[in-house]
Amino acid sequence: MDDRLYFRQLLSGRDFAVGDPVAEQMVNFVYLVGDRATGEAVIVDPAYRVGDLVDVLEAHGMRPVGALITHHHPDHVGGSFMGQAVEGVADLLARTSVPLHVNAVEADLVRRTTGVSAADLVPHDGGDVVRVGSVPITFLHTPGHTPGSQCFLVDGRLVAGDTLFLEGCGRTDLSGSDPEAMYESLHRLTTLPDETVVYPGHRYSAASLGTMEAVKEINSVLKPTSREQWLAAFGG
Repeated sequence: MDDRLYFRQLLSGRDFAVGDPVAEQMVNFVYLVGDRATGEAVIVDPAYRVGDLVDVLEAHGMRPVGALITHHHPDHVGGSFMGQAVEGVADLLARTSVPLHVNAVEADLVRRTTGVSAADLVPHDGGDVVRVGSVPITFLHTPGHTPGSQCFLVDGRLVAGDTLFLEGCGRTDLSGSDPEAMYESLHRLTTLPDETVVYPGHRYSAASLGTMEAVKEINSVLKPTSREQWLAAFGG
């Protein structure tokens, strides 16, 4: 699969959306995942200057055939954010008609956040697999930060969105957040093989990626050994 897998991690404000103050402040990661043999690729969480992302794909001889959405927040899918309009999936659809793969729990939230139609969305459950060319991507439902947060597992790489960062996890004090669900989601992720490489949704640490083994060693949110300990430390 390594010969066929196309995988790129792009940092907002540095690798795309250069000069956009919101993109620079939010340090979002966007991921491009595809099959080199077929030239097909999906964009994980397209936001800010979506045209830049499509241009990167085209420069590499790839074409977008879909978008994967980790959760509905505007810094990941576009919409109104901090009083400003942020480009996102609606702008991607204006350039090319592709399906938007969302968790079924969050489909309506994505629609309301972005203004896309229900017909543009493909709802998924945890455990679903989408193939991009011959590259399988497994969907993991990881509620906690939002009800329909999801991660994507591809060839030993975990694209973790705002569920798990290298240091910390997504906020659980927002509307729709659930600290208990976050504990369960984090616990499930830690059962992945230690060599799994974690790719977070934001660069909130010096490193941009790390193995699950290393993340378990340094990340304080993975230290509690019980739900009660976790909620006492991080559930407030």
